[in-house]
Amino acid sequence: MGTLVTLHLPPDSPVANLPWIITIGALDDEEEWEPLVCGPYERPHALALAQAVVADEDLMAVVEPLLPLADAAAIRDEIELARSGQELDTTATDLDGGEGPLRTTPGRPPSEDEVRAGFARIAAKLTSGG
Repeated sequence: MGTLVTLHLPPDSPVANLPWIITIGALDDEEEWEPLVCGPYERPHALALAQAVVADEDLMAVVEPLLPLADAAAIRDEIELARSGQELDTTATDLDGGEGPLRTTPGRPPSEDEVRAGFARIAAKLTSGG
């Protein structure tokens, strides 16, 4: 019933190892409420949680990488890259059998303990610089 939008990544993409966020909002333009942004999560957790939330609701979830940029120069570089017009390969998937399937099957939603373990792994990556 809902829609899940995410990036298509090649299997060896380093972007898959970044922290990911979920933005959940209304699918219908007539609903007026601020979207909810949550995360960071590991990519498989973000996809599975987003799918579980929007599966039976008229909601849209956007799952995208969070760029842990450490200084203003790195942010400016990303802005210039975005301005250069490089296209991102995204897909919108109606979870009731509409548009094309996701290339990564989200799977079952992770447990709270699995998500918290993912938080710890993300924090370790962010604080180690890797």
